[in-house]
Amino acid sequence: MAHRANARGRSPVHRTRRSRSSPGRAVIWLAAITALGGLLFGYDTGVVSGALLFLKNDFPHISALQKELVTSFLLAGAAVGAIGAGRVSDRIGRQRTILVTAALFLAGVLSAAFSPSFLVLLAAQVVIGLGVGSASMVVPMYIGEAAPPQFRGALVSFNQLALSTGILVSYLVDYALSGTGNWRLMFGLACLPAAALFLGMLFQPESPAWLIAHGRLADAQRVLRRLRPPDAVEGELAGMLRSTQRQDARARELLRPSLRPALLLGLLLAVFQQITGINTVIYYAPTLLNNAGLGSSAALLANVANGIVNVGMTIVAIRLLDRVGRRALLITGTCGMATALLTIALIFLASGPHLSTPAALAAVAALVVYIGSFAIGLGPVFWLLISEIYPVRVRASAMSAAAAANWGANFLVTISFLTLLNAITNAGTFFMFAFLTAVALIYFWRRVPETTGLQLDDISADTARRRPTAALVPAQASAGREPRHAAGR
Repeated sequence: MAHRANARGRSPVHRTRRSRSSPGRAVIWLAAITALGGLLFGYDTGVVSGALLFLKNDFPHISALQKELVTSFLLAGAAVGAIGAGRVSDRIGRQRTILVTAALFLAGVLSAAFSPSFLVLLAAQVVIGLGVGSASMVVPMYIGEAAPPQFRGALVSFNQLALSTGILVSYLVDYALSGTGNWRLMFGLACLPAAALFLGMLFQPESPAWLIAHGRLADAQRVLRRLRPPDAVEGELAGMLRSTQRQDARARELLRPSLRPALLLGLLLAVFQQITGINTVIYYAPTLLNNAGLGSSAALLANVANGIVNVGMTIVAIRLLDRVGRRALLITGTCGMATALLTIALIFLASGPHLSTPAALAAVAALVVYIGSFAIGLGPVFWLLISEIYPVRVRASAMSAAAAANWGANFLVTISFLTLLNAITNAGTFFMFAFLTAVALIYFWRRVPETTGLQLDDISADTARRRPTAALVPAQASAGREPRHAAGR
């Protein structure tokens, strides 16, 4: 669907590009505050990797299965939180849902820090998981609906940068506290960003897209005037109105033939992000390296290197997403992931489960490549694409479905990882992940569209009426004309 041209033949997106070369302070501040939800997402999922090494201090008879449960209960809660956040955000708004999410984080991390028993710790992990799942879905959606089209990739990826930073901070905290083994403090420190998120969101506006979907046109116009240059407000308002009018808001509308391609694309991206092994590395890398011969402190220090690379490559991705496009980064990053996983598998195949020092260093180097490749591709691109490809009236339901699929796949992979290591060996497990990553690469090459620079309503309209093999071309490239489409390569 073409952008409506103005009197001079320029599209609204084209005019916005000419009128502003960078997003305004209000939008940047909104993205930064909201992205604290991503930081909590990263910290609470990453801190478990170090805490697992020290739970035996309070629970001396803890088993491998119980360690898997500590991680997996968080993931089960996240799947439920992702599903529930869609309904809640449609009912009470994106901004208020993030306030509820911050409250869940506060309750969960404090309960974990002061848990008197293993069962209370598991319950606390479920509550933290509810917050993580809600944040994973509503944060990128809220930023995506508030961001100008030409900066949407970078601003939505603030969430991924915060997520990566949260993981790095959790690794640094794990390492700093490894001498004391204070796993309770590892969990409890998350209350600080949770409180900051709650306080910061009290002063942020509601999503203009949500306001329009609920008939509050004047409020949406006021928010857009706060977040946009004056000459961009009317064009975006008209686009949001068109998108709102095209679809019924009921969740079952997702099964309509026009929406099935986008729904399937989001679900498969969600599953592939997890079955390629990323969170097994985040959760179990210290345990794996510890079992391979590194001491606890050395294993946690190696994890810090992974975290630094994760943050660094996420910054690179933010700079490139709106320049080279989502599709190119996704395919390049997935190639790097497959190569790194194959290398790790070959190292374990050649050396066995207990690595020599040179082999351990090579495995750490391959893990760093794997993390960096994920951070530049599948990490940010998945969350960005699912915030772009759905019409506003079903966006919350569709993103909930994709996020729930992501957490469900995460749960299945995580709860089976240590069992897989024992059943098919380290080498066999990483060969399996390498194969699944190769399958994901083929799918991405054939099916994932390019969405860079397009208005949200144009992306959802195009995805609805075309096969997902079509690679969308930004409208700026041919202002005033119908966006071109190229077959997926």
